[in-house]
Amino acid sequence: MSDNPKNDLDTFLEVEVKLAVDDSTGIPDLTQLPGVEEILSTEEHNLTAIYYDTEDLRLTHAKITLRRRTGGDDDGWHLKLPAGTTSGRTELRAELGDPSEIPASLLDAVRSIIRTAELSPIAQVDNRRVVSALGSATGEKIAEFCDDHVTAWSLLPGGERAGWREWEVELSEFTAGTEEGGELIRQATSFLISSGARKSSSPSKLFTALGESIQSAPLPPHLRDSGLDPASPEGAVVEALRGHRDSIVSWDPRVRADEFDSVHQMRVSTREMRSLLETFEGILEGDQLGRLESELKDIAATLGVARDAEVVEERFIELLDSDESGLVDTAAAEHIRGDMRSDYEAAHAEIVEMLNSERFLSLLDDIDNLLAEPPVNPELAGGADTSERPRAQGASKEILYEHLEKGYKKLAKRHAKVQEHYHDTELPLHDREEYVHDVRKAAKKLRYAAVAAEGAGVKSGRLAKACKSLQSILGDFQDAVTSRDRIQRLADEARERGEDTFAYGMLYQRELARGEQALEGYESAIRDVKKAFSKIKK
Repeated sequence: MSDNPKNDLDTFLEVEVKLAVDDSTGIPDLTQLPGVEEILSTEEHNLTAIYYDTEDLRLTHAKITLRRRTGGDDDGWHLKLPAGTTSGRTELRAELGDPSEIPASLLDAVRSIIRTAELSPIAQVDNRRVVSALGSATGEKIAEFCDDHVTAWSLLPGGERAGWREWEVELSEFTAGTEEGGELIRQATSFLISSGARKSSSPSKLFTALGESIQSAPLPPHLRDSGLDPASPEGAVVEALRGHRDSIVSWDPRVRADEFDSVHQMRVSTREMRSLLETFEGILEGDQLGRLESELKDIAATLGVARDAEVVEERFIELLDSDESGLVDTAAAEHIRGDMRSDYEAAHAEIVEMLNSERFLSLLDDIDNLLAEPPVNPELAGGADTSERPRAQGASKEILYEHLEKGYKKLAKRHAKVQEHYHDTELPLHDREEYVHDVRKAAKKLRYAAVAAEGAGVKSGRLAKACKSLQSILGDFQDAVTSRDRIQRLADEARERGEDTFAYGMLYQRELARGEQALEGYESAIRDVKKAFSKIKK
């Protein structure tokens, strides 16, 4: 468990296995499990949980549960979220408080999903639980075994009462997320199945409680059938947009929690979605596309402030930790380490404010509505006459080729400016570096277009890969430029305070050299992009 100072929530990593079992099945000797030497304690609890969701079950469809549970030693509000790449789930807990008020800190964690929709009870689950604490040879609790006798009611239209028994093994804080814990879960699963349990057909008590009544609830807009053939370019377009929509929504709580790399990943998703909307102009049409592109651009800009501060802070720390000259004085080191952290924290606060804004939530609604009713160019849809569809799909691919060609020509034009101006020392350094940065932006946009076109049936994967390599090289270069600019500002501030600025000048020169080193593979990467584009046949 860790206390989250941002919102007074307790955060846990929940790693468990649930198995169905008949009422007559006896509990086996749990000390036969690997690492389990003794049963530390056995207690019985009577638990009652009320589960909440929107009318269209947005949380349930996102594999998220929100409940208020009384009884036991962890009574309170519980929010369970997918744990990303980690096995198990992230559980956030808040105190019971007023039963009519869901804690705002929990709502913020799922704001991108529920938005302004009202939450109401959808199920009640009562559970007579007998829980045994499993101890190691050193007396440490490594897991809990729960024997649950459940009675549940779906509160949805057509809902019914249900009862069942299940066994649950949940790792303790001591073992959750460890290799030993993972092995214990695997061994426990096999052992309990051999003792009479069976794999459950439902992922959670809530799903079992809802049963068939879940079919009575409407689907959230983004999950409704668009009516498009998924094998068509139009269908591939919508699926690509849906993927980025899901990515933006899934990164939202992680950005709020300030998880590592979350700001960067959310920024990438917003940029990619914006680029796709531009790329598919002519396949999708309508005034809403321009509005969405504009909103996504502003979101990416807000995320970019924090991301730039994060990158520069990492580079500053690396510069300081790798310095062997001993010439960086204490005052300079403290400012270098501390100022960017302050900049990042201020920028992150701006992001959280944006994520809670009506403007951002409205944008998510607009994206979902576009997915539900894609504004496909009627001339490309093929209509009801299936004989027209091959011709319509051919026209769609032709539009994609045209956008790829347009993106490549922009990249080539910007590269020509780099060749003409970058080594012209009569121009200011910053201006020359902007030409390189323009190539990076063009490569990024062409890469996104190539990825999207590949999903729509165009053989552009090699081009996407080449653009990614070029983008990576120029990204390293731009990081050095951004870091160098911040060092210069820190030096100016130090000079105003009357401090020695020698250390800043030394670090500036190191970043200047790192930037030039990053460009060593530039010409080769440009040739790879050119060659990859030439391979695409209309």
